[in-house]
Amino acid sequence: MKNYTEAEFAKFIDHTFLKAYAMESDMKKLCDECREYGFAMAAINSYPVKYCHHQLSGSGVHTGAAVGFPLGQTTIEVKMFETKQAIKNGADEIDYVLNIGKLKEGNLAYIKDEMVRIKEICDEFHILLKVIFENCYLTKEEIKQAALIAKEVRPDFIKTSTGFGTGGATLEDVRLMKETVGNNVKVKAAGGIRDLKTMIEMIDAGAERIGTSNSLKIMEEYKEYIK
Repeated sequence: MKNYTEAEFAKFIDHTFLKAYAMESDMKKLCDECREYGFAMAAINSYPVKYCHHQLSGSGVHTGAAVGFPLGQTTIEVKMFETKQAIKNGADEIDYVLNIGKLKEGNLAYIKDEMVRIKEICDEFHILLKVIFENCYLTKEEIKQAALIAKEVRPDFIKTSTGFGTGGATLEDVRLMKETVGNNVKVKAAGGIRDLKTMIEMIDAGAERIGTSNSLKIMEEYKEYIK
């Protein structure tokens, strides 16, 4: 990885707080940290989007909404509605979980239809879209199949994990995803990225965005790294 300034490096990071017990005080702290460091996005569930959008106004930090999170087991129509509501409330980016069961069944037409319909909404409002695969439940062939659909549909990113499954991002999966989509789609690595070494490895493997709740620790490590 080449050397970046602190500000440039921070823009790789989606600073994350997706806990079930999230309170307004947690969201205020998250947004304050996003402002201070200049992260790419505050990664949150869809309920606090309006609050975080207000808190981040003028900061240049995006408000991101997790949709169909973390299981992906809602209908396409429900995911579309949640996407529209999140955008109405101020979301700049959408991270939705694809229907993992349908992918494992081999119903690729469903996966494509879901992706196309959510992307149409995001395109209408000029919103970034990330599709979460949850790779820990998938075979390498299933990861490749989903990535090939994404290569055709062209969301902005495909993403490794929610952080709520049985495993997070792996270098092998990031490489596979990036090799499959090429330059058509970017890759976001998330889940289990807790230190600078791991983050750098993910970037070197092809990730262009990193989701982590250990953002502050990583940034402090990066300050030491570039001294």
